[in-house]
Amino acid sequence: MAFMFLTGCRQTVAETAGLEGGRLRPCPDSPNCVCTQDTDERHRIEPIRFEGTREEARDRLLALIGHMDRATIAKAGADYIHVEFRSAVFRFVDDVEFLIDDTAGLIHFRSASRAGYYDFKVNRRRMEDIRRRFAGPR
Repeated sequence: MAFMFLTGCRQTVAETAGLEGGRLRPCPDSPNCVCTQDTDERHRIEPIRFEGTREEARDRLLALIGHMDRATIAKAGADYIHVEFRSAVFRFVDDVEFLIDDTAGLIHFRSASRAGYYDFKVNRRRMEDIRRRFAGPR
């Protein structure tokens, strides 16, 4: 029963990741997603602030992600990055996307479970951790 609860809603990366009209997609109704550009308070989270150029922010972010466990960079463009994080036990995939806005000095992001309904706030905690690491000493 618990396995059904965790895997009941399965989607492909094409259904969950990517930009829509130059913005990150809004979160689905399920509680397993956070997004800096979402208008729903249940899913809303603050973006990462940066100083310097887009390239510097991108390189810093990619280096940070490169040191994280079970992270695979699926796409790394000039201002859009897509990373897949896999859970340790069941190998569930969370899609994490970053959109760098150099004009505002912000890195917007969306982190969502590809399968299941509830994620025990794993996506929110991961993104808060990435924000803390990004803001930390260089």
